[in-house]
Amino acid sequence: MDKLLELLNQNAEFTIEQLAVMLGESEKDVKSQIEEYKKKGIIKGTKTLINWDKVPKSGVRAIIELKVTPKPETGFDDIAKIVMSYENVENVYLAASSRYDLIALVNGNTIQEIAEFVSKRLSTLDSVIGTATNFVLTTYKQGGKIFLDDGEEDEQRSMVL
Repeated sequence: MDKLLELLNQNAEFTIEQLAVMLGESEKDVKSQIEEYKKKGIIKGTKTLINWDKVPKSGVRAIIELKVTPKPETGFDDIAKIVMSYENVENVYLAASSRYDLIALVNGNTIQEIAEFVSKRLSTLDSVIGTATNFVLTTYKQGGKIFLDDGEEDEQRSMVL
């Protein structure tokens, strides 16, 4: 992997100046490379990692697995586009699994809200032939950062690639 991308993945808060020093390159070259990565869609944005387990009344998260019949011309892409169009769907992945094809990370205010979303929105889609809902109870690690309570209170950010 590209060293610049590795550094940005570790900490998206590095400044252009810091990155230039770490890479031994000019600030102009580093800035140009980041802009090129953005233009090519390699860098898709930045995101703050939040330990929702520590936020009172932060809602619930669920991992929804979907068994899907792929379309002849587009495979899984069309149904993935529909699933990711819902506002409460955070992530969607194509999985190499014998039981499920797509995996979606879904946010909601209550377990009932997510259950209703699955039963009324996801399971009614033409290509969906089955679902499994797994509620997230505790996040131990996300975005390469450990979330176990170790007394560390600093804010952590990562680059979405």
